[in-house]
Amino acid sequence: MERKIHEMIQASPYEVHLFVKNLATNQFLIGHQLEHSFSSASLIKVPILLAFLSSMEDNHLALDSTLSIAPNDWVDFSVVSEQRLTQSTVYELLVWMIITSDNTATNVLIDVVGMDFLNEYFHRLGLQDTLLQRKMMDVERLAKGIDNFTSARDMAHLFTRIYQQDVLSPAYSKLVIDILSRQRIHESLRRYLVDDIKLAHKTGGLDTVDHDVGIVFSSAIDYSIGVFITNVTNNEQARQLIGRLSKVVYEELVERRKEGM
Repeated sequence: MERKIHEMIQASPYEVHLFVKNLATNQFLIGHQLEHSFSSASLIKVPILLAFLSSMEDNHLALDSTLSIAPNDWVDFSVVSEQRLTQSTVYELLVWMIITSDNTATNVLIDVVGMDFLNEYFHRLGLQDTLLQRKMMDVERLAKGIDNFTSARDMAHLFTRIYQQDVLSPAYSKLVIDILSRQRIHESLRRYLVDDIKLAHKTGGLDTVDHDVGIVFSSAIDYSIGVFITNVTNNEQARQLIGRLSKVVYEELVERRKEGM
């Protein structure tokens, strides 16, 4: 598996960062360019999810609490904006932020707790390269080179903690996995998998990056996988590559083990 993965990476015209981790043993099966930081795109929404739930626990707030949304909060790529919502429950915003990568929901949640709190929480969680410096769709800051960052190492650590359910209360830990499992964007890791697997994951993409990271739950093995592609010139091609890499890993770790069971 490792040899085939590296051959595919070498043949790619893009920069590829990748990890595969056995979650039962907590061991990396493959790690490629783990420590190089890159633009996180919407992957940043996963640690925001954990941070916001942590804040709710600390402040004894309920998921059905309502937040106001001003019309000038509405941004593109948002079902919240499509509906012209001027208020929403925290639960709805958290769900939309993940399952459709809703940018309005994300920005409203960022404003509630603040970037400083979020970055401090990321650090306390053990994320070394993850940094929030701009809100979603802030093209002015992005044009100035002010972006959000993460690394394969951080995403591997984050999804290990999510799997272990040792960050939040049991109820909120299960909620995080439930929300990630309801992801509606399946153009990458799940792309070429024919089995109806449980995959708790999050995608992220900009013109020059395409990412997908998550946890595959199966009767044979639970594993986490993240493929992060930078210097992209063709997003569709990049997503196909993520799908092919994911299929190679799935065939080796799940299908072959199931045959031997």
